[in-house]
Amino acid sequence: MKNVFKFDFSNLRGDFFGGITAGIVALPLALAFGEQTELGAIAGLYGAIALAIVAALFGGTPTQISGPTAPMTVVSTVVIMDAINHVGGLEAAFPIIIATFFLAGLLEMLLGVLQVGRYIKYIPYPVVSGFMSGIGLIIVITQIFPFFGAGNPSGGTVGVIKNLGTIPEIINWYSVLVAAITIILIYLVPKVTKVVPSSLISLFLVSIAAFLIFQNGDVKIINDSTPGGVPTGLPELQLGFWSVFTEAENLKLIFRFAFTLAALGAIDSLLTSIVADNLTKTKHESNQELIGQGLGNMASALIGGLPGAGATMRTVINVNSGGKTKISGVIAGLLLLFILLGLGPLVGKIPNAVLAGILITVGIGIIDYKGIRHLKSIPRTDAVIMIVVMLLTVFVGLLEAVAIGMIMAALLFMKSIADVIDNRTEAAPLKAFVREIPWKDEGDIIERVGEQVFIKHLDGPLFFGFASRFQEMIKAIPNIKVVIIRMDRVPYMDQSGLYAMEDAIMDLENQGIRVVFTGVHGQPKVMLERIKIIPGLVEDEDVFEDFESCAKWLEGYLRDNIEAIDEANKASK
Repeated sequence: MKNVFKFDFSNLRGDFFGGITAGIVALPLALAFGEQTELGAIAGLYGAIALAIVAALFGGTPTQISGPTAPMTVVSTVVIMDAINHVGGLEAAFPIIIATFFLAGLLEMLLGVLQVGRYIKYIPYPVVSGFMSGIGLIIVITQIFPFFGAGNPSGGTVGVIKNLGTIPEIINWYSVLVAAITIILIYLVPKVTKVVPSSLISLFLVSIAAFLIFQNGDVKIINDSTPGGVPTGLPELQLGFWSVFTEAENLKLIFRFAFTLAALGAIDSLLTSIVADNLTKTKHESNQELIGQGLGNMASALIGGLPGAGATMRTVINVNSGGKTKISGVIAGLLLLFILLGLGPLVGKIPNAVLAGILITVGIGIIDYKGIRHLKSIPRTDAVIMIVVMLLTVFVGLLEAVAIGMIMAALLFMKSIADVIDNRTEAAPLKAFVREIPWKDEGDIIERVGEQVFIKHLDGPLFFGFASRFQEMIKAIPNIKVVIIRMDRVPYMDQSGLYAMEDAIMDLENQGIRVVFTGVHGQPKVMLERIKIIPGLVEDEDVFEDFESCAKWLEGYLRDNIEAIDEANKASK
């Protein structure tokens, strides 16, 4: 916490443009996420302001842009509806809702204080993939009725599916037209220009067109579901929720959802932090990030905003626009605050169908198509975990899905390793680490070409518990010509390990480093071939049966190509 208010102004121009761009992108999403709940669009904007500023100041990922996210909004919607059903109305439920959001932030901050953040790396890829795809499906399903101009039936995703047959009776073709044009523009605009976010262009153009063309009542707008219209000016502090903690019947509801939101917010934020690390080639502070996100959610609750987390798309846009420090996050939040203070009345004129169109594209974008595309290629156990987690996320609950997915991953991984050991006449020690000393057959070649080559030794299974560590070790490789990855003692790779290997190879090749394999056999070879790492990222000619044949090729390659490689590197600089 000692460096919280220490600012780096060396990249002020980049941070300014990164923050402005991220703030512009956050506006339509914040409004859409807010409108998805009973609190209305303004709650999404309040949450985006508080989280962007506070989480940036106190967090551990300098480029992170925080705000309401799809997973957090899905759970928040359930929280709000359960609280309303519990007491019989939004006004009576409001203190319970705020208390839940505030406690979730407090618990998330405590996770950081207790240093739980470091365990994020042990979440297997199939669990993350199934979870994110499930979230995407939830968003798309829950926007079907708003797309057709109607409110969602009760019962969540199950209720929507059960009532699909009623759509022809309630359809509003004006809303369908508005939502469809919004979606079309979101996908077409990037083909013309990427200077301005397509969701923002769609929000403004379609809203203006709807205002000019349609009569009052033809298309429902935000003000129709916001009594008194969208508030203007600074939000009021919500300090009257403390009394709900004294009523025993409220505590079960509050604590149950607070734990869910805290756990989900932690996972959501730290996954985005990992994405930011990959983009910036830096390393975030997981525990500090949880503290910042917790404080941000507490601040959001105190002004009546939705809870949120680190937002992947907004963070990527910030980095790509030049943002490098926490200043960019603060600027994004301040921009949204200025919009609130000056444009509140206009926000209320935005059609609900426009927000439905935006959310449908968000849901479609969240689905993990890469993981789904590889379902037939990855280990069957990983495919089962991904599908189960996705279905549980959609039809049961988010926290339950992650918990069951983790248990399944651990049990099925142990079974897979046991099967590998049973099928091997001489099992290698199952320790996932990299040897820092040469193996016996490497001494001569290292003496001759050691400065040009880095040999990476893997000893044991490359699985979800080791994937992040493997990527860290790859990043530490010095600037050389060739990396040899020795797979002689790798008996098993799961989906997390496969994707960690894929990312590592792409990162090395982007640096102009050639990657070759030796000793790939058995299940790892089958998996690498199925998802086209071999051949594809690494061609067949760079895959050697043993180290001896690789060493013979290596000397000739370096002798023939080292001058050309050096000249190409100089030219690229």
